[in-house]
Amino acid sequence: MKKNNEILKNHNSLLGPSFTLKNRILRIIWSLVYFFLFKFSPRPFHFWRVLILKSFGAKIGKSCRIHRKVRIWAPWNLVIGNYVTIADNVNLLSMDKITIKNFVNISDGTQLCCGTHNYKSKKFELYTKPILIEKYVWICTESFIHPGIKISEGIVIGARSVVNKNLKKKYTVCSGNPCKVVKKYIFKK
Repeated sequence: MKKNNEILKNHNSLLGPSFTLKNRILRIIWSLVYFFLFKFSPRPFHFWRVLILKSFGAKIGKSCRIHRKVRIWAPWNLVIGNYVTIADNVNLLSMDKITIKNFVNISDGTQLCCGTHNYKSKKFELYTKPILIEKYVWICTESFIHPGIKISEGIVIGARSVVNKNLKKKYTVCSGNPCKVVKKYIFKK
């Protein structure tokens, strides 16, 4: 037991904070605002939630629907275009920038994760990569998007897919773990 405590103590002494003091304080303030003013706001009050996010530095276009049970790690790392819907229980782990272009729909339970750890290092340090979602993308229920991913225009990602590589073929349906192109489709405006 004593040896395990020494290993843990040495491991923790190698780790410094991954984020600045300012960042950590802002996230505490954001957590309080999220809990009291965002999470329990009435369901149709999308304008209110967008206003709160903008007050924390998010850049959000017109006619967006951000549902009240969306979990957001750092709103100041969000860039969201016009006519975007983000459903309940979506988790935006925005340790780095998440850019979502116009006419995107992100369904319930999806996770966009910008952070991971260097498992080959004794320090196990956190590193981040941005995520880019192009226009006309639909990410179906409970999908997971890895750090550093770009999803090209018009892609539909099937439910519970795991996207661990960039998806480059526009206007395709992609699905699976790992997520792969299933078929091409014709987009009708």
